[in-house]
Amino acid sequence: MDPVKAQQLAAELEVEMMADMYNRMTNACHRKCVPPHYKEAELSKGEAVCLDRCVAKYLDLHERLGRKLTELSVQDEETMRKAAVGSG
Repeated sequence: MDPVKAQQLAAELEVEMMADMYNRMTNACHRKCVPPHYKEAELSKGEAVCLDRCVAKYLDLHERLGRKLTELSVQDEETMRKAAVGSG
């Protein structure tokens, strides 16, 4: 595959994954923090604090998972490289 096309595909995939993560976070935090029947047009202080904490936790977890997956991917690549050198 052409390197430019591969980079473009990777960028599109990243945008799609970030949009999916944003949608999941929005839905999860809304369900958790905002009651289904609105009493006021504006968020209450409690709702706003809950949403802030929920989003912070969600983003922190997303970052941690990303780092762990990258770490595991690097380990897999090293293992495969060692196996290829050992069998070659």
